[in-house]
Amino acid sequence: MNALEMEKDIMKRQQEILEQDVPDTGRRNLMKMTGVGIATMTIGTISSTVSANTALSLTDEWDKTFAKSDKVDHRKVTFTNRYGITLAGDLYAPKGISGKLSAIAVSGPFGAIKEQSSGLYAQTLAEQGFITLAFDPSYTGESGGEPRHVASPDINTEDFSAAVDFLGLQAHVDREHIGIIGICGWGGMALNAAAVDKRIKAVATSTMYDMSRVMSKGYNDSMSKEDRTAALEMLSQQRWADAENGKPAVGPVSLELAGGEPQFVVEYAGYYKSKERGFHPRAINSNASWTVTNPLSFMNMPLLSYIDEISPRPTLLIHGEKAHSRYFSESAYEAAAEPKELIIIPDANHVDLYDQADKIPFDKLTDFFRKNLA
Repeated sequence: MNALEMEKDIMKRQQEILEQDVPDTGRRNLMKMTGVGIATMTIGTISSTVSANTALSLTDEWDKTFAKSDKVDHRKVTFTNRYGITLAGDLYAPKGISGKLSAIAVSGPFGAIKEQSSGLYAQTLAEQGFITLAFDPSYTGESGGEPRHVASPDINTEDFSAAVDFLGLQAHVDREHIGIIGICGWGGMALNAAAVDKRIKAVATSTMYDMSRVMSKGYNDSMSKEDRTAALEMLSQQRWADAENGKPAVGPVSLELAGGEPQFVVEYAGYYKSKERGFHPRAINSNASWTVTNPLSFMNMPLLSYIDEISPRPTLLIHGEKAHSRYFSESAYEAAAEPKELIIIPDANHVDLYDQADKIPFDKLTDFFRKNLA
């Protein structure tokens, strides 16, 4: 049995167990995605080749999924993280700035690029007077790193700190007043970065995922020890195949719906596959997927072990009332120390907070960072 067949077998067995144990239809469909979610995060095609230490090739055109603001200046930038990987970013600044301003680094969602949600957040907050940086994490988008389309709880946490390095060296940035925002799966990375990097003075998350929790335990922590062991066995065996082939295995493009998927997967596709909303050819969730062995480090390295050490610096958690992922923010809020705040957006699902300006609480984010980066 090959890796993908083994994964499908794990998924099938887990779904059968969950259907027996969870009577509510909506919750059952969500829980069934324990295996499917991991599969979505790990299989797909790899489409670009950008090495860690070579000069990056950055597009000059405005190819964002949102309109360009006439209130800010924008330029492409690059910077290097502690592991020597060159990252690509979009730097936004209010027009006509003088003196030093507070700054915010933004990244996410998991499988997205800076031309999507993180860029929208960055540009909008630049309109409010901050210098902002939306960046592609290592191994994705226009950033460097080989192989392509790999994530790491360690390296991607470091990416946030590298963004702080970059911002702190800019002439118009007050390095004592830098915050970060993590969207979706990069919410957990942002909280992890804030816990370890004391230069980060405030952290906010939007529609947060704890990727180490969902990959190691499944949605709603429903993965059994048997299924976890089987998944790790499959991933371990996949390493032999990858070693023999000299490259990581990949599979079908993400979010190609066949019918019958849970509603939140349909909502993901409604954002990432729609050219009217969030489709971008460089985005993993739009046009590719992660490598098959991508979950390995996440399954063994919890991200939020030290979330209480963000205190006394403030934490803001934002989530949609109807999001399947809401429990990640609720759990993070319980684990965090004061000062902390959890905001639940009425009637919003997970992806509404990617791009729906009438639901993303930009006023709250602006007030939060003005107060705490002052």
